[in-house]
Amino acid sequence: MNRPAIIGIVPLYDKQRKSLWMVPGYMEGIVQAGGLPVIFPLTHDREKLEQLLDRVDGVLFTGGQDVDPARYGQQMQDSCGEICRKRDEMEWELLRLCRVRRKPAYGICRGIQLFNAALGGTLYQHIPDELPSGVEHHMAPPYDRAVHPVTVDEDSMLYRIVGKSSLRVNSYHHQGVHDLSPVLTACAWAPDGLVEAVEDRRQPFFLATQWHPEFSWEKDASSRRIFQAFVDACCKTSGKSLGCSTVCDIL
Repeated sequence: MNRPAIIGIVPLYDKQRKSLWMVPGYMEGIVQAGGLPVIFPLTHDREKLEQLLDRVDGVLFTGGQDVDPARYGQQMQDSCGEICRKRDEMEWELLRLCRVRRKPAYGICRGIQLFNAALGGTLYQHIPDELPSGVEHHMAPPYDRAVHPVTVDEDSMLYRIVGKSSLRVNSYHHQGVHDLSPVLTACAWAPDGLVEAVEDRRQPFFLATQWHPEFSWEKDASSRRIFQAFVDACCKTSGKSLGCSTVCDIL
């Protein structure tokens, strides 16, 4: 019997405590979809990252601190939040290696911002200042509830996964995609026009969402389908069968 797809997860980093940690929902969302999650160490050493990628079938890029504006050619504004250069260095290299190896990659919150910035786009450093609207992008807990709708492109992989042109999502962020990377295709938008999901249709599976399925998967079928599609894509590209469903056949 083949083993389940192994999914590497980028760790969250607490600067004050100098510690790595993890929101359980990232791991639980993968487990319920039949995958086996492992948390990576915080390193940007290329050799170590290559060795890690040898052992996993895909990578989940998690939320966390803001991307350093210097990474996308801007000066840091006072409204920009805490940055973590260690994560920026790690994820820039890890993302590059994923793309070279065509490993499935899924980004959440910071993940969509990282994908866009690393691939030539820019970010809003503080949405309330740069794109003021009535859309609730920075919700209060509990985070497993929906606070605004998103429109999904019907010609996208995301649409084939969720099967809907409109979703209601949770939202907890103050930054977002400004100038879209020339490599990426926007595939979902908030009512104020903010890009809520991106994909690279030339990769086997390369998707990022601004919202947080790790908080909503227990209640929301679309969140579960996103995790399932990611795990299935990892199974498909690695030739594994255990833990995979038919979702991968439509990607």
